[in-house]
Amino acid sequence: MEEDVEQFYLDNSDTVYRFIYLLVRHKETAEDLTQETFYKALKSFNHFNHQSSVLTWLLKIARNVTYDHFRRKRIIQFFKWGNENDIDTLNPSPENVIEKREDLYQLYAALNNLKKDYRDVLILRKVNECSIKETAYILGWTEAKVKTKMTRGFDALKKEFYGKAGFINGSVKRI
Repeated sequence: MEEDVEQFYLDNSDTVYRFIYLLVRHKETAEDLTQETFYKALKSFNHFNHQSSVLTWLLKIARNVTYDHFRRKRIIQFFKWGNENDIDTLNPSPENVIEKREDLYQLYAALNNLKKDYRDVLILRKVNECSIKETAYILGWTEAKVKTKMTRGFDALKKEFYGKAGFINGSVKRI
């Protein structure tokens, strides 16, 4: 049983941590909330009804744990730029590193300015690569609502990103 629990954690912890980190943007808080997520999951594993994958179920718990944290702390800001080591390239030139960092900064700033629903759906679908069905389960929405929020969220993100970055015609390198 102990090996099963350890494997369960090893198989899923990176994805859960990354999801929480993108919401809280603080390493220690993300680590604590990841532990709390797995504690709650293991405590309630008998109630898991296999309506979704284990990872999808964990991400739903992680989202609830994180928002409980925000409610307790009354935190409004979900993203803060502070991790300067987010760029992982093999042989970047100094110019490329600076350019990529600035693009990421502007993207996170634009994402931070979106409505919570848009931010949640974009993170789940595009960062965590959840399916529409998984995203609907995690957020407690219909699949149609996920699709609608994705479309509107992308439109809002483009408008926010291009407006803040000073791009007039929307032409920018893909990040």
